[in-house]
Amino acid sequence: MEKVLFFGGKWGCFSNMSSFMVYWRGIDWNTSEHAYMAAKFDDPLIVARIRYSRSGMEAKKLAEMYASKIVPDWDDKKLQIMEEIVRAKLAQHPFIQKKLRQTGALEMVEDSPTDSFWGRGPDWKGENHLGKIWMKLRDELGFEAGT
Repeated sequence: MEKVLFFGGKWGCFSNMSSFMVYWRGIDWNTSEHAYMAAKFDDPLIVARIRYSRSGMEAKKLAEMYASKIVPDWDDKKLQIMEEIVRAKLAQHPFIQKKLRQTGALEMVEDSPTDSFWGRGPDWKGENHLGKIWMKLRDELGFEAGT
């Protein structure tokens, strides 16, 4: 069965690392990765370092560096936070709306060989939560191929 694999390339706009600014909770973020990584912290200095980092990958590395300071209830709210950010990204970018329509009813999979929570993981048995969020939003909007 054909799938929409996103990490880069044709479907790369669905990746949190893609260069689409996101306005979320009153702040402009360079990427959705920046917003998500910053949401893990309540320390304004850490949030600022992540916000002004040069890339999504740098934002991720900063978050890893400060992992001991992640808010204690993060695991309870990370899915909701990611959905909020992805929803904002979709609402703000007509190009991404168009690309989402083009996926039709195909399964969307974050093609990450290392992330078994957000993506497919190394064994293709990952939970693919990012793909599931995109498919949920697509279903909510009633997008079908070509519409």
